[in-house]
Amino acid sequence: MADTFDVTVIGSGPGGYVAAIRAGQLGLKVAIVEKDKRLGGTCTLRGCIPTKQLLMSAHVYEQMQHAADFGVQASGIQLAFADVQKRKDKVVMKNSKGIEFLMKKNKCTVFKGTGKLALPGKVEVTGEDGKLETIQTKSIIIATGSVVRPIPGFDTDGKQVVNSDHILELTEVPKSLIVMGAGAVGVEFASVYSRFGAETTIVELLPRLVPLEDEEVSAELLKSFRKRGIKSQVDTKLEKLEKTGKGVVVTGKTAKGEDVRLEAEMLLVAVGRMPFIQGLGLEGTKIKVERGCIQVDQYQETAEQGVYAIGDVVPTPWLAHLASKEGIVAVEHFAGKNPRPINLRLVPNCTYCDPEVASVGLTEAKAREAGYDVKLGKFPFSASGKARILGEEEGFVKIISESKYDEILGVHIIGPHATELIAEACVAMQLESTAEELGNTMHAHPTVSEAVMEAAEGVHGKTIHI
Repeated sequence: MADTFDVTVIGSGPGGYVAAIRAGQLGLKVAIVEKDKRLGGTCTLRGCIPTKQLLMSAHVYEQMQHAADFGVQASGIQLAFADVQKRKDKVVMKNSKGIEFLMKKNKCTVFKGTGKLALPGKVEVTGEDGKLETIQTKSIIIATGSVVRPIPGFDTDGKQVVNSDHILELTEVPKSLIVMGAGAVGVEFASVYSRFGAETTIVELLPRLVPLEDEEVSAELLKSFRKRGIKSQVDTKLEKLEKTGKGVVVTGKTAKGEDVRLEAEMLLVAVGRMPFIQGLGLEGTKIKVERGCIQVDQYQETAEQGVYAIGDVVPTPWLAHLASKEGIVAVEHFAGKNPRPINLRLVPNCTYCDPEVASVGLTEAKAREAGYDVKLGKFPFSASGKARILGEEEGFVKIISESKYDEILGVHIIGPHATELIAEACVAMQLESTAEELGNTMHAHPTVSEAVMEAAEGVHGKTIHI
């Protein structure tokens, strides 16, 4: 009889592989199933890692073009896009190989193929050759992630009309690009390809860019994009796509009923993803699915005892770092470690456009809607000595507090290193710090992190440098 595993994880993305590692650390016998030839899932192979590498290359390219501002004379600067792609692929491969190493280190057995539930206590794995293997297991973690959501009338072909997977593999920079969707994916690729020289227009159905962020952040990003030559068309619904010999033509209407017509060499459809749960064998189980998402309790367990789900298949924010924490909670719950449920109010959001955007907690609007007596502190990077040194003075730090206890309700950052600075806010809110305590915490000078301190001081009218 085959060995029985304690945990079988279906999917090796940042939720799945982290869950497998934590299970291995706890001494559990672990199996992990992955249909891709490489480990790492969407984040490692087609999402977080490759996009951020492209953003880094674009940032370096732009910096070199402005080297004279720093007293450095440089000439003959050219974009070698093929080499950009080579570096991206190299970084992706290193990360994937790193996950393979961690699987071996933690004694996790990897099964290559497509996993399917065969309850009770079994997972069937179908390999590329059609060969079927059956895994005996005490618990199961579904971590199959998400796939690009198709949009009727805007079918992608990988050439003139691309999705977020296709655009990572381009061999040339398009002369012009329309980006459909101004969420994280849309604004990041708009930043990348505008820096690489593509005439870029971003279109959003809702009234503002990054619509889930604080309104002031959205307004600042819009201003910055316009300054960089990125055209933004918000409050606009695209209704029709036409392919031409030169590229694409898209038409639609604004919320006011005005006609919109845009033309470009390429259209990027960046309007979201959907959970990948097809073929998992959920039919006939107790597992509940609503709006395409698997329903779980606070410990990530489904209605089937011993079957857990994490990451993009559950109705929580689709973020790699959240998926990882969900994986840890699921494993520790199965192992009887009584993990603390995740506080979803403390999940940071990071968007790696230029300038970067990061946030945690409530927006000002949401805080007021919740009935809080709101107090605000705000500090612009234009008043930061370190930001001036970097030549990155756009943006601000905004802190939202409530007047009764001075508890920090939300922190919103747009500007240099925002995605790094937000960690400080997460720690402060995890520890239930007050704005006064954060403002009284000494920060090194000169650093961009001083802007967080000054914004916190601003809640009580004590900001020094403005």
